[in-house]
Amino acid sequence: MSSLSETAKRLLTQSLNLKAGETLLVVSDGTRPEICEALYQAGIELGAEALIIAMKQRAKSGEEPPRAVAAAMKSADVVICPTQHSLTHTAARKEACKQGARVATMPGITLDMFQNGPITADFEEVAALSRKVADRLSAAEQVRIEKDGAVFTFSLKGRQGIASTGLYRESGEGGNLPSGEAYIAPLEGTAEGTLIIDGSIVGLGLLNSPLTLTVKNGLLTEAAGERADEWLGKLGDSAEARNVAEFGVGTNHKARLTGVILEDEKAFGTIHIAFGSNATFGGTVEAGVHLDGVMLKPTVYFDGKLFMQEGKLIEEE
Repeated sequence: MSSLSETAKRLLTQSLNLKAGETLLVVSDGTRPEICEALYQAGIELGAEALIIAMKQRAKSGEEPPRAVAAAMKSADVVICPTQHSLTHTAARKEACKQGARVATMPGITLDMFQNGPITADFEEVAALSRKVADRLSAAEQVRIEKDGAVFTFSLKGRQGIASTGLYRESGEGGNLPSGEAYIAPLEGTAEGTLIIDGSIVGLGLLNSPLTLTVKNGLLTEAAGERADEWLGKLGDSAEARNVAEFGVGTNHKARLTGVILEDEKAFGTIHIAFGSNATFGGTVEAGVHLDGVMLKPTVYFDGKLFMQEGKLIEEE
């Protein structure tokens, strides 16, 4: 177990390149006091001008922070947000990056994740593997996923893989922490077959038994299994919501399956498929919803060549 202080210092230096004399702003919603205090103290010890600003907890992810918080974010060099709900897709975060801030959002982060889980990974190793997998996604045109007899295929033609490295060291860079995934938007309308989601799924958390999802012409048509109807209710029934939006590969060896998607989708040996929006990362669909499902130990082929065998990445020859 890493101490809170050690982890906070390593995060601020390795991920965000915090330097003495810079302004560090920790945005709190009152739900993660130990993490916020550890980051604040680490910033002080690293010679930064560190501040904590506390706001009322937001009602949902994407809700804007108060104007005073948004203004403070714009004037800081480094901003970190250990909150319950995500500030990633807020205008406040985007404007802060436009002004040159380096921003890390940590929606749903837990003390356990911070001390024992994905935040303790080697940031450089995670970044290198994420870039490598993203390059392989970019090079692939056809994907085939197999698990327990179920087969799922889609096209990636013309789409670019994205590495979520967790390194936000240059002016204006930002993203989620913990990180460690490579992801891509499948070509709309091309996904076909059956998916077995047996790890976790946004809206339900850890799964006691798998969900079996049927897809035709790129859209989810059916979900079967315990709590399937509950999950479909959260997803919605519009064509946009049912769109196969994302294919992702976990690249963080320290990430575990906890029921918090921030960690689950980063777990090494897993893949995830999301439904809904993908317009922000190379797709064409804006749905107002984006729900990921994590699959354990899948077998995956890129253009007929084995990429992952029961969760084990196959190195290129």
